[in-house]
Amino acid sequence: MSDRPNILIFNPDQWRGDVMGHMGNPAAVTPHLDAFAEQDAVSFRHAFCQNPVCTPSRCSFMTGWYPHVRGHRTMFHMLHPDEPVLLKILKDNGYFVWWGGKNDLVPAQNGFDAYCDVKYKPQRPLAPNLHSIDTWRGAPDGDNYYSFFAGKLETGADDVYYDSDWAMVDGAVEQIKQAPADQPLCIYLPLSYPHPPYGVEDPWFSMIERDQLPPRIPAPDDWSPFPQILAGIAEGQHLQGWTEKRWDELRATYYGMCARVDAQFGKVISALKEANLYDDTAIFFFSDHGDFTGDYGLVEKTQNTFQDCLTNVPFLIKPPANVASKPRISDALVELVDFSATVFDLLSIDPGYDSFGRSLLPLIVGEQDEHRDAVFCEGGRIYGEEQAMEQQSAAFYDPAALYYPRVSIQGREDGTHSKAAMCRTSDYKYVRRLYEQDELYDLRYDPAEQHNLINDETYWDVLLSMQDRLLTWYQETTDVVPQKTDER
Repeated sequence: MSDRPNILIFNPDQWRGDVMGHMGNPAAVTPHLDAFAEQDAVSFRHAFCQNPVCTPSRCSFMTGWYPHVRGHRTMFHMLHPDEPVLLKILKDNGYFVWWGGKNDLVPAQNGFDAYCDVKYKPQRPLAPNLHSIDTWRGAPDGDNYYSFFAGKLETGADDVYYDSDWAMVDGAVEQIKQAPADQPLCIYLPLSYPHPPYGVEDPWFSMIERDQLPPRIPAPDDWSPFPQILAGIAEGQHLQGWTEKRWDELRATYYGMCARVDAQFGKVISALKEANLYDDTAIFFFSDHGDFTGDYGLVEKTQNTFQDCLTNVPFLIKPPANVASKPRISDALVELVDFSATVFDLLSIDPGYDSFGRSLLPLIVGEQDEHRDAVFCEGGRIYGEEQAMEQQSAAFYDPAALYYPRVSIQGREDGTHSKAAMCRTSDYKYVRRLYEQDELYDLRYDPAEQHNLINDETYWDVLLSMQDRLLTWYQETTDVVPQKTDER
């Protein structure tokens, strides 16, 4: 047995931070996460990602760098060999690293050998990925074509809709049963759910009580106070005529997807316990970003807006049993950049580079209740930055592509995809936009961010304070100087 703990990184995609039972959501069915938070883990109510789409967020939490440090602001700019990656550092420090699930982290052309010992592949045929079939979409001129709503999935002869997520979870369970005796084990499970299309099989589709869903944040009557990419997406998705009953079905399906992931998490936890590895394993459960799920009349997400439904994510941590933790729900402000710093602190590893994450161990063991005075998120691009338009995506050109309403807008040179950055405290959220009107919200009275106060003179002192805090953050994090110096 190694003297270092095993690591489980359970990383669902696009899970909103408010869809968990222990966070007070009456419609959420997450019994395994709820028990985990009650008995063994710290669950952070105010955890925030550093970019609201997949690749930039993953590049950030796997390095402890904000996206602007090395320009990781698109789906097509990943971590290259000269950049640090937590998985590689663990492998170089003697961990057996098993990776099962999606990438969105390192360039596929470089392969995965530097980052893991096993890049797992499914061992049996899979059910169709909902991105590859479009029978559920309806007619191109209809109001379901860009909704991402697939609904109930049929399992055929299987007990479940056996897709890549189920295959990866089964692979992880098998690896846990065969954990190396002379190396600590790192299981990295970047799953696809609950990323839309919104579709899930029974029993999870039917177990969500529609009448228990929290109220949906409505679309504004006037989009002009808000980033114009939102108005463009709303126009392109054609969902304005949806009834609340239809929205409830979409939202309940998303909740069912979360419930399925919760069940998969429970399966992996049971495997660790059966293998007598649970106590010796540090467990991290978090999502890369959130999802609109009908809020503001939108589905999916954007690349440069920062509503809490997109940026607030689940984040639960259980240390190994030899670390005396204090299981609870923590109200501290934390960021996903803190993930890698926490791993390095827990393992006493010097990663050999400077980062901006702060270890969460003092919170986990109960030594402190506060962590950060503000959290940050960023995205978008500047004029002329064609490499950041994501023209490699079919959705940039093809109206038949599922993501066309959003990705096609990212090529406009009218400021609708402007570079932007969010500074959020416990009470306020400020968003600086390069080519559009800024945003300011008083979260104490307007947690749904429906009233942009940027021109309200009664908040000018708050605005100046938030602008100064954002500037300080940029100045502190604008770059990293390599620890190794050169000869002159």
